[in-house]
Amino acid sequence: MTYAGVELGGTKCIAILARDADDVRARETVPTTSPEETLGRVEEILLGWKARDPFDALGIASFGPIDVDPRSPTYGQMRATTKPGWTHTDVVPRLRQATGVPAELDTDVNGAAFAEMRWGCGQGFDDFAYITVGTGVGVGLIVNGEATRGFGHCELGHMRVARMAGDDWPGSCPFHRDCVEGIASGSSLKARFGEDIGKLEPDHPVWESVVWALAQLCHTIVLAAAPRRIAIGGGVVARQPHLLVRIETRLVESLNGFIDLPGGGAYIRAPELGGDAGPLGAIALAMKAMR
Repeated sequence: MTYAGVELGGTKCIAILARDADDVRARETVPTTSPEETLGRVEEILLGWKARDPFDALGIASFGPIDVDPRSPTYGQMRATTKPGWTHTDVVPRLRQATGVPAELDTDVNGAAFAEMRWGCGQGFDDFAYITVGTGVGVGLIVNGEATRGFGHCELGHMRVARMAGDDWPGSCPFHRDCVEGIASGSSLKARFGEDIGKLEPDHPVWESVVWALAQLCHTIVLAAAPRRIAIGGGVVARQPHLLVRIETRLVESLNGFIDLPGGGAYIRAPELGGDAGPLGAIALAMKAMR
């Protein structure tokens, strides 16, 4: 079978056509601008592929918040988002109607988690967490093989955390100020320092604040869902790989012997799919649509 996927991100959108992770037929990138411009271009790409190489299902892995409840009258619609102009945009109905194939929607981080579970560092696990630390902080939380669900999807990146002693940065999140995203995201660090965070040295004091916030996030995930592994990716961590070991060390200190982590000192990992986790997540969702 052939699958189409759309990873809709805050800065760019990747459309991908594949049969499997090692059989990608086409891939195109579209800047995320206005909803009409972005979705219009994605629609053109999908229809062009459908005419030349018909696909059987569509997966959509989107930034959010977005309505992921198929029973809801606003299923597939953006909720209140920090991306200007996108609130209340209908994403899934438009693309599903245009392509005429079964479609599966989830968040971009849940999609990435499913991709890592199928082809990457989450293989063999039904309980897995994927954290991305980039422009924002997102969490894909998979429990018993399915993404967590309630009246909405997981938004643990907006969890409020205790502040590290001596760090009085107010945070940059427009909704919560000093939540994890407001402290540890790339946009927060840019707002704080006004420079390319890739230029910050590994021994810069700010990384201890980032480690502090992300370790608290992991602490909550471990206590709430006990995933067998946590992968942390995204641009911030990819450019500062020293953070992974420091986060796990701080997590162990935080748990304080109450829980022993599996993994023999490598519980927190880098995603094996790297930058492909996002677009392949959309393909993994398309595969779910066929089930």
